[in-house]
Amino acid sequence: MNKVIHFHNQTGFADKFVGVKPGWTIKVFQKIKEGEKTRVQAFEGMVIARKHGAEPGGTITVRKVAEGIGVEKTFPVFLPTIDKVQIVRRTTARKAKLYYLREKSSREIKRKTKAEQKEVTKESQEATE
Repeated sequence: MNKVIHFHNQTGFADKFVGVKPGWTIKVFQKIKEGEKTRVQAFEGMVIARKHGAEPGGTITVRKVAEGIGVEKTFPVFLPTIDKVQIVRRTTARKAKLYYLREKSSREIKRKTKAEQKEVTKESQEATE
């Protein structure tokens, strides 16, 4: 724990992925420098893995399907070029690593997440009553 506190104090970087869980759909805005110009690029996809939590070497893997091809990007948690992280959709997942989604088609993934969202909304409605 002492090493983590020392790392935070020394670098000054903040964990932009606080509270993000596997199964959620997020949009990561990353600064990219091309020559003299700097621009912000967005990458939207589902979180399939989070490794090593909030320690200095922690990473988060985001997957999206672009034009029928699966694209995965692994972001270090304390990457200074990450501008912000926006949560698009929150769904529940029963596993911590969703690597099985690599073999599924995008239609099957959407169907499964919709079913999970319906279950979550039903549970929350029952809890409020």
